[in-house]
Amino acid sequence: MTKFYVLGHHDRPEVPELVNALVRWAEGGGHEVWMSPSDAAAHGLKGLASERPAGEANLVLALGGDGTVLRAVQTLDGKAVPIMAVNVGTLGYLTEVVPDELVKRIVKWMTGTEGKDFVLDRRMMVRAVLAEREGRPAISWRALNEVVLEKQTSGHTIWLDLSINGESFARYSADGLIVATPTGSTAYSLSARGPLVSPRHRAILVTPVSPHMLFDRSMVLDASESVHIRVVGTRPVDVAIDGRKVASLTEHDEVTFGQDESDAVFVRFQTPHFHSIVRQKLGLGDN
Repeated sequence: MTKFYVLGHHDRPEVPELVNALVRWAEGGGHEVWMSPSDAAAHGLKGLASERPAGEANLVLALGGDGTVLRAVQTLDGKAVPIMAVNVGTLGYLTEVVPDELVKRIVKWMTGTEGKDFVLDRRMMVRAVLAEREGRPAISWRALNEVVLEKQTSGHTIWLDLSINGESFARYSADGLIVATPTGSTAYSLSARGPLVSPRHRAILVTPVSPHMLFDRSMVLDASESVHIRVVGTRPVDVAIDGRKVASLTEHDEVTFGQDESDAVFVRFQTPHFHSIVRQKLGLGDN
């Protein structure tokens, strides 16, 4: 028996039909399928609602786009359960399987051999730890794409002190700082003029957002290096993990970043063609 945890984009009308087809196939083979209560309710599939954690599954199915995949990664909370990303919508950087081939691909994963019939694409994640302060316990998060420290108030910059490996590097006057992984190099960091980095690398990217200073470059650090950011001044700073706001910081708050101990794992049925996807997404075809 194989156990499947399913997440679906709440605004994609194709998702319920796709899940129902999956359930019919799974029931015929004695397999289990479940969704979170919120996902099941959103798609009118309350019979699949369960509080069972995604980490109990053998495979997580993310039906949607890159946002749904990021949600799947956060739901797993570091558990090494592979994710099969199904492209229900527009072309994404992380999705691969087309809906019509979902069951076929699942069977291939179940019966095939890793390295021959499929590959496990392991992606580095970054961990952020907000330091304990005045009775508040330390808080930690992990991100597949990026952690963003950004201003709350329009029209005002914020000041952030950046240290690398315990040594002071610079004080940034900017709209924010992005600490990203190679996977996240195609997300917010790219729109802030950061570099494209192959997801096969393990690295930490630090990219300023609209810096008000002469030094405006993004940095690519080794994955083993540590990054420390301290809030300077009284202007509040928001923290977002893969696009989801998780905290607000005030003066003297400190966040430390480094490579997370766990990877996000994706089931692929061909060698990931990162450069081809970038070419399509950015419209770099032949003129």
